Amino acid sequence: MEQTILLLLICLIAACAFEFINGFHDTANAVATVIYSKSLKPWKAVLLSGVMNSIGVILGGVGVAMGITNLIPMDMLIASGTEQSVILVMALLTSAIIWNFTTWYFGIPCSSSHTLVGSILGAGIAFSYIQGQGYEGVNWSKAGDIGLSLLISPFLGFCLAIICYIILRKIIKNDTIFKAPKEKTSPPLWIRVLLIFTCSSVSYSHGSNDGQKGIGLIMIFLIILLPASTVINPNTLPEDLIQSTRKIESILQKQKNIDGVNTENSYSREILQSIQNINTQIHSATELKQIENAQLFTIRKEIQRVIKLSKLLTEDRVIKTKEDVKEYKKNISYLKNNIEYVPYWVVILVSISLGIGTMIGWKRIVVTIGEKIGKQDLTYAQGASAELVAAGTISLASIFSLPVSTTQILSSGIMGTMVASKGIKNLRAKTIKNIILAWVLTLPVTIILSALLFMIFKNIFLK
Repeated sequence: MEQTILLLLICLIAACAFEFINGFHDTANAVATVIYSKSLKPWKAVLLSGVMNSIGVILGGVGVAMGITNLIPMDMLIASGTEQSVILVMALLTSAIIWNFTTWYFGIPCSSSHTLVGSILGAGIAFSYIQGQGYEGVNWSKAGDIGLSLLISPFLGFCLAIICYIILRKIIKNDTIFKAPKEKTSPPLWIRVLLIFTCSSVSYSHGSNDGQKGIGLIMIFLIILLPASTVINPNTLPEDLIQSTRKIESILQKQKNIDGVNTENSYSREILQSIQNINTQIHSATELKQIENAQLFTIRKEIQRVIKLSKLLTEDRVIKTKEDVKEYKKNISYLKNNIEYVPYWVVILVSISLGIGTMIGWKRIVVTIGEKIGKQDLTYAQGASAELVAAGTISLASIFSLPVSTTQILSSGIMGTMVASKGIKNLRAKTIKNIILAWVLTLPVTIILSALLFMIFKNIFLK
C-alpha cells in the first residue's frame, strides 16, 4: 500500500508538471491578446483565464479526457503488471514535459496536444513491442481520429479567421479596432469588453478541451494504481448496472420479431453477448468493492463494446419504436457515464496547475503571438478574430470528444488575419518557419523520445 501511494504521488507530480508547462504554452495563447492590447493587467487576465478554464473543465464533460485514456488499451496495461505500466506513464509524461519546455524556452507556440499524443504513441509502441504484441499497445482507431482532428483544425482556424476578419472590416466602421495597441495606453472601453469576451471564450473552450488532457493522463495511472476506485464509478450499485443492462437486453430481444420479421443483426447479437458477460462478472455482488479488479476491467471493456456497437446498431435502425429508442439511449448513456468517471479533485488539481503555469510563463508566448508572427504588430481586430475562431473551433471539437490544439488554432488564426490584412507578405517568414517546423517535428520527436525513455526507465528500474 505504501508503495502504491508513493507511485501515485510521483505520477501526480509529473502530471501537474505537464499541465504547468501546458499553461506556459496553451493558456498563454488564450490571454495573449488581452494582455498585449493592455485591455487587462497580466495578473487580472491570468486570473480571469484560470476561472474560465476551471468552468470549462467542470462543464465541458470528460469526452476528451476519456479519448486520451482510451489511446492505450487498459487491459493490456493491467495484465503486464503495475511497475511496467507506471514506467510507461512516466516515460510519456517526461517526454511531453521535455518537448513542451524546450519549445516554450525558444518562444515557439507548440502544440501540447501533439506533444502528448506523440508521447503516448511512442511509449505505447515500445511497451507492446517488448510484450511481444507488435503494435497493439495503441488504440490505432482512436489515434487516427485524434490525428485527423489535429491536422485539420489549424487549416480550419486559418481560413475561418480570414473570413471573420473580413466580416469585421465590413460591419465595423470605427478604424480604432484595426490599429495596433499604443504603448502604455489602454484601448477604448468597447474594444476592451470585446477582447475580454474573446479571451474568456478561448479560456473556457480551452478548459473544455485542452484542460482535459491532464485529466486523461491522471486517470490512466489512477486506473492502473487504484482500479477499484476508478475503473467504474465507485458510487454505482451493481444492481443498478444489472437493471440497466437488462432493459437494453429486453429492448433488443423484443426487436427479434416485429410484424413477423426477424430484425436481429450481428450488432444486436454481439451486444446481447456483452451484456451477458457483464452480468456474469457482477453476479451477486451488492457493492463494486466486492468484485475483483480483473472482473472490473472486464465489465468496463464490455460496456465500452456495448457503447461502440450501439452506434452502429442505431444506424441500422434495428430498434423501431420511438419509445424503445429513447429508453435504449437513456440506458446506454447511464452505462457510459459510469465508465467515464473522474473524481472532482482531479479536475481541481488540473485547473490549478494550468493557472499557475500561465501566471509564470505567459510572457514568451504572448510576445510571439503579438509581435513576431506578422511584420506589423497585432491589431485589436486581428486578435479578436483569431480568438473568436479559436473558441468556436475548439468548442466544436469538444462536442465530438476530439482533442485539438489551442496553440495551433490560435496561431494559424493570427496568421490568417495577417494575410487578410496585407497579404501573405505580411507574415514573418522566420517565425512561421519555426512554428511549422515545430508542428512537423513534434510527433516524430516525441514518439522516438518517449519510446527511448521507456526503454531507459525499464532497464534502470526493472533489472
